[in-house]
Amino acid sequence: MTPIDMNTVEKYVSDNIGIFHEKRLDRIKNLRLNNILRKKNPYLFRAKNVQTSEEIIRSLTSAYLSSSEEGIFGDWLEGLAVFINNKVYGGWKSGIQGIDLEFDWRGVRYIVVIKSGPNWGNSSQIARMRTEFLQAKRTLRTSNSQLTVTAVNGCCYGKNSNPDRGDYYKYCGQRFWRFISGSEDLYTSIIEPLGYKARERNREFAAEYAKMINRFSRDFMEDFCASDGAIDWPKLVKFNSGK
Repeated sequence: MTPIDMNTVEKYVSDNIGIFHEKRLDRIKNLRLNNILRKKNPYLFRAKNVQTSEEIIRSLTSAYLSSSEEGIFGDWLEGLAVFINNKVYGGWKSGIQGIDLEFDWRGVRYIVVIKSGPNWGNSSQIARMRTEFLQAKRTLRTSNSQLTVTAVNGCCYGKNSNPDRGDYYKYCGQRFWRFISGSEDLYTSIIEPLGYKARERNREFAAEYAKMINRFSRDFMEDFCASDGAIDWPKLVKFNSGK
């Protein structure tokens, strides 16, 4: 075990946080109005008495981008976790299906699935993770039958009062970052470098977002509003749900 060097972590963050911002910006630039209109419930907008195109557009894009950003940043945090673990324990990005990280410590091979937060999956998704843990253990023991393998679901934020899940452990927030780094304080130490150039990148994002709102509002008015400006609800429902 090599104690974590925060200077190394800060350099990794500053060198790579731009990847998150670029992907976030790309989602804005590549988003299409028709695609998100087909995925949302038009009846809900009507029931909430939504009356303007901009109100619909902001609701649609806000929900989509929030979910999208969570996924993009979750992938980025996974990369950070693997990087830190590699520096401390010599861990590596796993090549086994469904497993994100592997490392050895005190005679145990740890196999880790990394998620953003504790409430990441439904019962079928968790069952699939358990199956992939079992398959990964079988794969590893094929080449070394004496290998002790421990499965861990790591969550980058949140809390969990019951880490022992029987066939795997679930570590969240501080517990997770301590598990992969050996540091009690890493979970708070990484928050500052994440803000590297955030103000500049968010200004760029806000400018693109405003253009998108204006563009989508114009297109919605043209396609789904009557000549007097009222939303043509039957036309919108047909577009969303018609054969």
